[in-house]
Amino acid sequence: MLGEAEGMLLFVATSEAVLGVLGNIFIALVNCTEYSKNKKLSKIGFILTGLATSRICLIWIITFDTYTKLFSIHTLTYFNLYECINYLWIIMNQLSVWFATSLSIFYFLKIAKFSHYIFIWLKRRNDNVFTFLVGCLFVSLFIAIAQFVKMVNDIKMQYRNISMHVHLEENELLINHAFFQFGILFFFMIAVIASLLLIISLWRHNKLMKLNGSGFRDLNTEAHMKAMKVLISFIILFILYFVGLVLEILCFIWQEGKLLIILGVIIILMYPCCHSFILILANNQLKKVSLKLLKQLKCCDKEELWDT
Repeated sequence: MLGEAEGMLLFVATSEAVLGVLGNIFIALVNCTEYSKNKKLSKIGFILTGLATSRICLIWIITFDTYTKLFSIHTLTYFNLYECINYLWIIMNQLSVWFATSLSIFYFLKIAKFSHYIFIWLKRRNDNVFTFLVGCLFVSLFIAIAQFVKMVNDIKMQYRNISMHVHLEENELLINHAFFQFGILFFFMIAVIASLLLIISLWRHNKLMKLNGSGFRDLNTEAHMKAMKVLISFIILFILYFVGLVLEILCFIWQEGKLLIILGVIIILMYPCCHSFILILANNQLKKVSLKLLKQLKCCDKEELWDT
């Protein structure tokens, strides 16, 4: 049974998951509606739809895993759900970070202003850049799944010797997790570099605007600011996500109470949940549809009050 504090934190985590799922469903539905109308999905639409879909799956996996660990840990042992959950988590986690990195590259190539020949070459061949990223995704998935299979086989062999199992679990679990997170860290570093270059581009653009005697923000500056909000928020939330993962792993190793596990889950869920609403506010189309939807909901509430 859960205590009062644990129950409250679990309610917060569950509410966070529900809001995250709704936010990501909204993003996916808006882009799917656009595709059904125009019979064409833009590159940004494809990235946002893929990002939202992978995050919906990621939130469900994290939530299911949390409830299973808290209320029926024996289920993971008898039905091998632990392996299935982790395989799904690896795939969706990689896809989520890959789509977020692709979004960072998309904003960088579309908005940034550089005269360097490498940037011009990348901008002209942006399709090749995304093809390269797809290749990196498959390599990253292969390494992560292969490493997880090795880790599962090692744990199964270690169960033959309990004392050996405990010793190796404490020393090798974090190392194994670090290995199959390598691809994710690679994508994350690309997103960080894209964000830094976008900041440099904005700084140069503002400097040029001052030299030209213009003190007002132009459309390019506004585009820079919106993109930077999305990218920097992704970086901050992903760092928190990684901190939450480490906290959850340490709780598993040290056999800590359920309170810290739920706290780790709350921190983890901030990444796929909060970033979806930042994307909605930063994207003009998503923002317009969300405002229209809110107005309709307000009108419905007023009509219901008038009828009563």
